[in-house]
Amino acid sequence: MVAKMGAAFSGLLSVVLLVGCSAISTTPAGKSVELVTVNPPGNCKPLGDIVGSQGNWITGDYTSNKNLFIGARNDLRNQAAEMGGNFVWVQDSNNTNAWGSTGTTNTTVLGVVYRCE
Repeated sequence: MVAKMGAAFSGLLSVVLLVGCSAISTTPAGKSVELVTVNPPGNCKPLGDIVGSQGNWITGDYTSNKNLFIGARNDLRNQAAEMGGNFVWVQDSNNTNAWGSTGTTNTTVLGVVYRCE
């Protein structure tokens, strides 16, 4: 019984680590959201502030910095689409590391969601 539980735990841990290593993917609606570093052009209405993030103290050490950044941006896109936006003016990004980690464990991207015509 203990051997079965150990094998099940090992399998679950492997799945968690593999999933934790990949970037958050964009939803179909999120793919249409454009990220910009300046105020969006044209007739645009601000919908609110937004925070996209990927990584945590468990999976962050096993996820590449590239995937942390791409995942945080994709999280931003997905949330903006849920808010009805089609542009995000990216204001800032930040990398953090958990105590005792070997590098970046979380990337956060901040922005303002806009609906532009």
